[in-house]
Amino acid sequence: MEAGQRDMRSALIVEDHPLFCDALSMTLRAVAGIDEIATADRLETALERLDGAAHPDVVVLDLNLPDVSGLDGLIRLKACVREVPVVVVSSLADNRVIGAALRAGAAGFVPKHSHREVFRAAFDAIRDGGGYVPEGYVPQGDPKGPEGRREAAMARLALLTRQQAKILQLVCEGRLNKQIAYELGIAETTVKAHVTAIMRKLGVQSRTQAVLIARAAEFSSLVPEG
Repeated sequence: MEAGQRDMRSALIVEDHPLFCDALSMTLRAVAGIDEIATADRLETALERLDGAAHPDVVVLDLNLPDVSGLDGLIRLKACVREVPVVVVSSLADNRVIGAALRAGAAGFVPKHSHREVFRAAFDAIRDGGGYVPEGYVPQGDPKGPEGRREAAMARLALLTRQQAKILQLVCEGRLNKQIAYELGIAETTVKAHVTAIMRKLGVQSRTQAVLIARAAEFSSLVPEG
């Protein structure tokens, strides 16, 4: 391996369709030389696998998983793996979705229908320390427009730790601090401290404002019709 290159020997694929997961595993072995491949069909399964274990060299993530809403899965995954690159492989390859995923911390974005050579180019770029976007991607322009505000929300949410992201998800579901503490098995004072840290990172003064930022990043609003 040349100086400055990333190790790319192991991968975790988070994908709920078994056939595509198998095909993706074969593709990674063929084009990226990745031999150690683990899989998970849910976000929570992936997070449990990563908790306390050695992290893989790269994570490949499908955005549309059964147990996540919007880009919450990508945000929570990045909070867990931190410096490990996450490559989004999705059938939803609209410019807005790609831009939002990149803002939320994705190292690259590959449409699911791509040929093997596209996957090869993407993983070569990430191995070399760069990122990858598909041909034809055009960044959205107006940072003050709806898409710009949504991407700014993604960037702020990406600052949260895994635990903070989980707590914010529960806050969005309307849970009280006492209920969150019971569900996560932590003290209520710890929940309060996390909520304070969440609001500070998001630059807001109340739980309601934090929820509004989370909702501004809702994946459903980014998905094109049809």
